[in-house]
Amino acid sequence: MLRPEQMSKVSVTGSKAVMDPVIETVHDLNRVHLSDYDGSWEGFDNGTPRSDADDASEKLVTVRSLESILDVDEDDAGPSRIVTDDALDEELEEIRTGANELDDRRNAVESELREVEEKIDEVEPFTALGVPLDLLSGYDTLHVAVGQGDPSAVRSVLDDSKAIRSFDIETGDELVAVFAYPESNARESILDDLLVQANFTRTDIPDAEGDAAEYIDELRHRKQQLESKLTTIEDEIDELRLDAAGFLLAAEERLSIDVQKSEAPLQFATTESAFVAEGWIPTEEVDHLKAELSDAVGNRVDVDEIERANYRDGHATTTEHVSSEDEHSGKAAATDGGVVTMNDSPPTMQENVGPAEPFELLTKMVGLPSYDELDPTFFIMLTFPAFFGFMIGDLGYGILYAVAGFFLYSRFDSDAIRALGGIGMWAGGFTMLFGVLYGEIFGLHVVGEILFDGSPPMHKGLQPAYSRYAQTWLFVSVLAGLAHMTLGYFSGVVNHISHGIEEVIYDDLSWLTMMIGLWLAILSTAAEGIKPSFLFNTLGGEGAAYNLGYTGLPEWAAFLGLGMFALGLVVMTYGEFQHMGAPGLVVGPLESVNVLVNVLSYFRLAAVLLAKAGMAFVVNLLFFGAWEDSHGAWHFGTGGMPSQTGIEYHHYEVADIMFGGLLHGGIAMALIGVVILVVGHFAVLMLGITSAGLQGIRLEYVEFFDKFYDGDGRPFDPFGYEREFTTED
Repeated sequence: MLRPEQMSKVSVTGSKAVMDPVIETVHDLNRVHLSDYDGSWEGFDNGTPRSDADDASEKLVTVRSLESILDVDEDDAGPSRIVTDDALDEELEEIRTGANELDDRRNAVESELREVEEKIDEVEPFTALGVPLDLLSGYDTLHVAVGQGDPSAVRSVLDDSKAIRSFDIETGDELVAVFAYPESNARESILDDLLVQANFTRTDIPDAEGDAAEYIDELRHRKQQLESKLTTIEDEIDELRLDAAGFLLAAEERLSIDVQKSEAPLQFATTESAFVAEGWIPTEEVDHLKAELSDAVGNRVDVDEIERANYRDGHATTTEHVSSEDEHSGKAAATDGGVVTMNDSPPTMQENVGPAEPFELLTKMVGLPSYDELDPTFFIMLTFPAFFGFMIGDLGYGILYAVAGFFLYSRFDSDAIRALGGIGMWAGGFTMLFGVLYGEIFGLHVVGEILFDGSPPMHKGLQPAYSRYAQTWLFVSVLAGLAHMTLGYFSGVVNHISHGIEEVIYDDLSWLTMMIGLWLAILSTAAEGIKPSFLFNTLGGEGAAYNLGYTGLPEWAAFLGLGMFALGLVVMTYGEFQHMGAPGLVVGPLESVNVLVNVLSYFRLAAVLLAKAGMAFVVNLLFFGAWEDSHGAWHFGTGGMPSQTGIEYHHYEVADIMFGGLLHGGIAMALIGVVILVVGHFAVLMLGITSAGLQGIRLEYVEFFDKFYDGDGRPFDPFGYEREFTTED
């Protein structure tokens, strides 16, 4: 759908005695987007949560905490179930007690295990010293230092010091141990002061006794014990998770529903005895809502459709006011005999055809369409993959894009990633389509040789022999831009027509008139000599890539076009003057240049096409080698390379050998070439996403959306819950 489903605002009014069954009924229906009361009605206040709201919220926090502790996964849910109040008290408490006990035990074991691992890391460097740990400290007159440094530098410093009576040095793989007897009159820090001169860095001595290796063996044994304990606890936690997962997931769902229902009155307007609730619902379901509430509470509530809205600028163009006879039921009366309603615009409920749904992601990246806007998702589906496929145009790359898209779409649960996968499959499909038309697979012309006997219907235009095709794609880019932007301007007309014909004329139609007029003049043969030749000779005449008989518009089209441009400029500038005052007389003409540059922006289609073709060509050139025939066509050396120029090779006269190719340079060069081939094509594949993808998105967002799309809608979020783990009580 290009427009969201039609919405109606409904009002439910009744006494507080029936508020709870009304909440239950509306929640079960799950089709009403509640409006928030802003406190603006005299005599009405926001409602208060039900008495059970705090208890449900606390239990919900507990359930989610237990799910985190037990690492509960939705796959462990089991069949849906009913969660009773007794179960929320008794079974939840039992699970909480067991889970917290296991979590405490796990934390204690993990903490001790970390300490043991830290001690192992601390002691391990001491094993190579061969000195018992208890001999490295605890002396009165003997000074000991252990650390990292150069033993010869340490020895030299101590030898030169008159403050050291004697010393000994023990060395290991990483550490050096220094034992020194200072003179009796030496200061306490003498050893440290001397070692600083030798760039010696101290290491803390472990608080342990005995041989370091034996101590580490004890620590490792303790580590094994702790790991075994931890495994046992994890098994117990896993067992509890399997037993409790179904209940916890169902309890979370039940409590989430309870919290929703308990807090619903906060959105209502209430007095001491009555309430008013308003919300948006698809128009076709209004009668169903009335019937459900009638079954639940009879005639003790009034249900009125107060607006059936096509919203424009925040105002409903079609509104059904409630008669003044209903004012006594609790609604806020207006002075004109109608009612004051909660001032909010309709939410948007997107409904696109299945193939277009992935492209909703691209629309939402700008913003959700508001209720009165055209949804551009379908247009993106029609244009973005075509732009992308045209720019890449390669069967091999297209297959990889489609496979990657299918992988994302089928292997992930995230809606965003699945949408990216869907877009990837569409883009890959069009890339394959254009790849067949270009006759290329990974930059090689194999497809063209097989399907079209070497003459595919399209060429990218990279080769000098087919340069006319490159000019053709420049012209096609202009035509694509004109078509795309025209669609955008007409979409703006549809969006803005109910604002008034003046806005449409001053805005959308004036810009469309300027654009068409300017390009009629540009594409006419008037002053042809100063215009780019590709505007006239690519689709008609001698040497045209496709001789469709077009060689330019007649000269009179220039006068018509300039007149249209002038008319559009005057109307647009007048509109800017009305909107901005005197500055609009300057802003209008300055902005008018956009009808030229916006269309020229579509040249990026042809530019990216040639850039990606050139990158793939270079990769294949390095690996296979390439030569040029006398007609200016390039041939890759997939079946060997000619030995010299001026000979006939594969039925073509060789004019130039561009590069011999790593494949033909021996085994070593061929292996290097394989790496270049794989890495090079992977780079082209990735750059295709960042260049063709981003450039295509830019054309959609900047050139197309700018003509009509605001994207300031809010999503349709009905009051209700899609049950997955619970059944109705």
